[in-house]
Amino acid sequence: MKRMKVVLLGVLLVAMPGFFAGSSFASSGLTGQEAPDFVLKSASGTNMRLSEYRGNVVMINFWATWCGPCRQEMPLLDDLYSRYERVGFSLLGVNIDDDSSRAMQMAEELGVSFPVLFDERKEVSKLYQVEAMPVTVLVDREGKVRHVHLGYKPGYEEKYLTEIRSLLRE
Repeated sequence: MKRMKVVLLGVLLVAMPGFFAGSSFASSGLTGQEAPDFVLKSASGTNMRLSEYRGNVVMINFWATWCGPCRQEMPLLDDLYSRYERVGFSLLGVNIDDDSSRAMQMAEELGVSFPVLFDERKEVSKLYQVEAMPVTVLVDREGKVRHVHLGYKPGYEEKYLTEIRSLLRE
């Protein structure tokens, strides 16, 4: 019986890697690679291109209105954005909902000041291998993906802060 439990656990680990990725600091095939460039329409109506942020440390946060942890995390991310924007930190919130009006309503409700972009066709989230919500990607000043975080639990923002400060010092 004990052997069967061990085998079953092994099967689960192989079959469901996304499930166990709730540990924020999971690795990704993107880490160390050039961040895939994209252009998305923003809540302000303008198109925004990732490559225009080269020279800044950029956090890309993929989120959805139906995601409870996203709602919990967004005000904390906005605080990081407010504190570090003036020293070369940018944050792009990429919403994957089919209806951008719900996303705009939630962002307004939460009072976020960082740019909110809309990936209604899910093209950018596919480029970034997004399979769960939220996913947070940190890109260095040269445009390389340095950290990928899957999921959110209270306290993850401390790790984000450490990583952002480190990348800003480079």
